[in-house]
Amino acid sequence: MDIIIRENYEQMSKCAAEIIAGYVKAKPDCVLGLATGGTPIGTYRELIKMHREGLDFSQVRTFNLDEYLGVGIDLGKTYDLDQSYARFMYEELFKHINIKRENIYIPDGQTKDPKKFCMWYEQEIKKAGGIDLQLLGLGGDGHWGFNEPGSSLGSRTRVQALTEQTLDDNYEAFYKKANIARSQMPHFAITMGTGTILEAKNILMIVNGSKKADMVAKCLEGPITSQITATAIQLHSGDISVVLDQAAASKLKNSDHYKFVEKMKRQYGL
Repeated sequence: MDIIIRENYEQMSKCAAEIIAGYVKAKPDCVLGLATGGTPIGTYRELIKMHREGLDFSQVRTFNLDEYLGVGIDLGKTYDLDQSYARFMYEELFKHINIKRENIYIPDGQTKDPKKFCMWYEQEIKKAGGIDLQLLGLGGDGHWGFNEPGSSLGSRTRVQALTEQTLDDNYEAFYKKANIARSQMPHFAITMGTGTILEAKNILMIVNGSKKADMVAKCLEGPITSQITATAIQLHSGDISVVLDQAAASKLKNSDHYKFVEKMKRQYGL
């Protein structure tokens, strides 16, 4: 596991985008797992800049982690009050790069048969050859996607009830500024399971801000537990990159060692 610490959010975002771009350049038809939320916005903006400078997404396929149940739009259409993750991905990334519509997969929040859809989503990931690089954030209570505390570390794509903390966090981040009452928020979501995420060949997790410093330390240096689903990162056998800003890394006990390891790897070209 490579734990990379950068001074601020901007540097963290640029570093993360460079890692993603490396996969796209090495394998133009790579499969990327993507995340929503405030944290990856900076990374997506850096990728947009790279695209304008020549980074080609025309063969890339993407699978998003999650979507609220009961919402969702066709990509390319925008609605001022729509807070779906489909809209988020279109506005923050997809409309700015040359990815093909048929290569974009986002959980369908408006499906009439969620169980059947979740099985289909799992099958589509397998048909694509699996996810080459999964981008992840970190929830305030340590969740990945919408795998809330107590979710099985072997869980698959499914419908998940959202906790009060997740509802509060997402209301502040998305719904409040759209003048949507908290009571009108979706209370369920479709999410890739932790087990599904762990099947990605490689993982890139990005976290910023002092509010998540305690959870970062628990995730990376604490015991593995289903109460903090992101601790499952310690079980992954592929290449793992965790990119943090200084604030998010501030509670890590071994931060000096992580910085030393990164320095040595750069020095020896590893």
